[in-house]
Amino acid sequence: MAEHQDETRAAYDGVVELYASMFADRLETQPFARAMVGTFAELVRETGNLRTADLGCGPGHLTAMLHDLGLDAFGLDLSPAMVDHARRAHPALRFDEARMESLPIEDRALGGVLTRYSMIHTPPGELPALLAEQVRVLAPGGLLLVSLFGTEGPEPVRFDHKVAPAYSWPVDRFTELVAGAGLVTVARLLHDPASERGFLDTHVLARRP
Repeated sequence: MAEHQDETRAAYDGVVELYASMFADRLETQPFARAMVGTFAELVRETGNLRTADLGCGPGHLTAMLHDLGLDAFGLDLSPAMVDHARRAHPALRFDEARMESLPIEDRALGGVLTRYSMIHTPPGELPALLAEQVRVLAPGGLLLVSLFGTEGPEPVRFDHKVAPAYSWPVDRFTELVAGAGLVTVARLLHDPASERGFLDTHVLARRP
C-alpha cells in the first residue's frame, strides 16, 4: 500500500495550485453533487454528533463547505502540500496530514465521514481496509458519503487519471464492499459523465448501524 500512496502523494504535491484553482467553486456548478453533500450534512446534524472528517480533503474547499453547513469539520490528506494550502486558505479550520488506512481518530468518534474522489487511486484489493478504517471512526448512526467514478461491467476499471492512476467502479460492486464493511446504504446517485471516458459521477451514502 505504501508504494502507490507515495506515488500519489508526490503527484498531488506537484499540482496543488492548479488543482485548487480548478475546484475553488466548492460544487457551485455541480447541483447533483452539491445536493448529496447537503443531504449528508443534514443527516449528520440529525445525529447530534457534528464532528466530521473530510478524508482526502485536498485544498480544503469541501471542508469549508461542511463547516458552512453547520458541521464541526476537519480535513485530512496524504499530501503535505495540499494540507499546507488548505491551512493557508482556511486558517480557522483544522487540517492534518494522514494516511487513510491509519486515521489519527479515536474509535466511534465521528458523526460523519466524507470521501470525495479520495479513494479512486486505491487498488481494489486494498479498498476494504480503507472502508473498515472509516467504519472504525464512525459512531453508531454516523454517516459516510463516498464519491467515485462509476462504470458499467462486472469489475473495476483502471485508467490513467490526470494526476495518478485511478479506478472506476460498478456501483453494485462498490455497495457490496460498503455492506461488507458493516454499513447500510441509504442512497445512491449516478449522474452525468464525469469525463470523456464516460464514467458516471457516483455518490454512495451509507450509515453505520
